[in-house]
Amino acid sequence: MKLALIAIAAASGLMAQTYDVVLSGGRVMDPESGLDAVRNVGIRGGRIAAIAATPLQGTTVIDAKGLVVAPGFIDLHSHGQDDENYRFKARDGVTTALELEVGVSPVNAWYAARQGKALINFGASAGHIPARIAVMHDPGTFLPTGPAAHRRTTAEERHETEQLLRKGLDEGALGIGIGIAYVPAATHPEILSVVRIAADRKVPCFVHIRSPGAIEPGSVVESVEEMIADAAVTGASIHMVHVTSMAMGQTGLAIEMIEGARKHGVDVTTEAYPYTAGQTRLDSAVFDEGWQQKLSITYKDLQWVATGERLTAETYARYRKEGGSVILHAIPEEAARQAVANPDVMIASDGLIAGGKGHPRGAGTYARVLGHYSRDEKIVPLMTAVRKMTLLPARRLEAMSPQMKLKGRIKVGADADVTVFDAARVIDKATFEKPDQYSEGITHVLVNGVLVVRDGKIVEGVKPGTGIKSH
Repeated sequence: MKLALIAIAAASGLMAQTYDVVLSGGRVMDPESGLDAVRNVGIRGGRIAAIAATPLQGTTVIDAKGLVVAPGFIDLHSHGQDDENYRFKARDGVTTALELEVGVSPVNAWYAARQGKALINFGASAGHIPARIAVMHDPGTFLPTGPAAHRRTTAEERHETEQLLRKGLDEGALGIGIGIAYVPAATHPEILSVVRIAADRKVPCFVHIRSPGAIEPGSVVESVEEMIADAAVTGASIHMVHVTSMAMGQTGLAIEMIEGARKHGVDVTTEAYPYTAGQTRLDSAVFDEGWQQKLSITYKDLQWVATGERLTAETYARYRKEGGSVILHAIPEEAARQAVANPDVMIASDGLIAGGKGHPRGAGTYARVLGHYSRDEKIVPLMTAVRKMTLLPARRLEAMSPQMKLKGRIKVGADADVTVFDAARVIDKATFEKPDQYSEGITHVLVNGVLVVRDGKIVEGVKPGTGIKSH
């Protein structure tokens, strides 16, 4: 009797309070606790303050009946770090978008340029690629096209590059980004030395491994082995990006290797996006001699982003000299399905939309997993899909970023980064021909307790996103 009275009193106390925002009557899904039930969520001061079966009062009340209330999605691999891309992300349910593969340099300036101006949360690693570009005076901007890609560092250049990485970590970068495929002249000892810095600082490395495909020497198996070995030797945490676009037909084997390493105590993880094509710059080192054999594709499998045309030998030569982005239709559907179905492979977009051009992954990654692969194809349960987008990426970073301990969950005290979606209607609309199409069925999105999407539309004039750092 006494316990019942206490419960009634507690419920009455919750009802008497007024919250900034109440999400009323939604299906709350929390991948950490396993909660999957109709609840009311009260938000105050940017945090989740109450989760109750009884009604809650709020200044703003959102009717979430028939909708899923989930943690905001966390994208560990988002190259689009401007307002155009943040809007696509928000409409796809993403509340935190991080540039961790290529990374940035200098770090402080990058964060300062976005603070107070971002629709969603943002963050970056200290980038080996931009550091190498700066030290070696490479003419490339985002990716190297000159000496940083094609020449080994001198001892002095290597020292200067490592100093820039250490400085970036001092400034709060979320680990070290390493794009080995774009700097093929970087030796195994150089990469090992960079990984050792991360191990010493107890931060992860986010790695685009050295080579794709099945041809040896230089296969994807050898590339996965390199990073597992570096992690084992140094004790570093390694996150290998977009496993499907590197392993392609050997995706199952690559995932098996990563799982095996984890079972033996090596801290290594991976991610994938739910598409059968990748995207990169045609003037990058990825298209150095031998690319057709390594990638098992030819000119017709390349799609020029600016025009949407498929390439020929002639247009390939012209556009490679000109420089620009190209889509690579190289990933088997089975590889995409294997990665999406695996409960431990995180979802990350590798997305970038520029002036409405790009890859559909920049706009539709998360809705595609929820709609196409979970609901329609039924290859991954909804809770597992949510976990791959929220709790897993949060846990990948929380050991070195206290902020991430409060994200990726629906629980009292967590940051009110919340995505509300219609599980029956959510779907990606972006295509390779029209990548700038917002996802559908993402109904409401809150970032730090502020609505940035309401009733399926961007809320104009709000910029609640904040920088995520390691300290």
